[in-house]
Amino acid sequence: MKAAVQKKATMFHLSIELIERLKEMAKREHQSLNNFVECILLDVAYNEPNEVTKAAIEEARSGKLRDVPSIDTSSVEAMFKSMGL
Repeated sequence: MKAAVQKKATMFHLSIELIERLKEMAKREHQSLNNFVECILLDVAYNEPNEVTKAAIEEARSGKLRDVPSIDTSSVEAMFKSMGL
């Protein structure tokens, strides 16, 4: 049997607008506000992107992709053609 995770109550001061937004998001996910925020924090704290993803993020942030022609998604054929396939 899995051991119970110990938890500690902590207080944060957040803007009213942020709290309301988080409540809305939690409701859509059918979660309590506490559980929703805990899941977000766990994801941020423990899911670090791999090297390929980090490189892609850096490339996107650098602006190098601004001169790349857009992909035509009007149809599958158009998409392949705009990708040079």
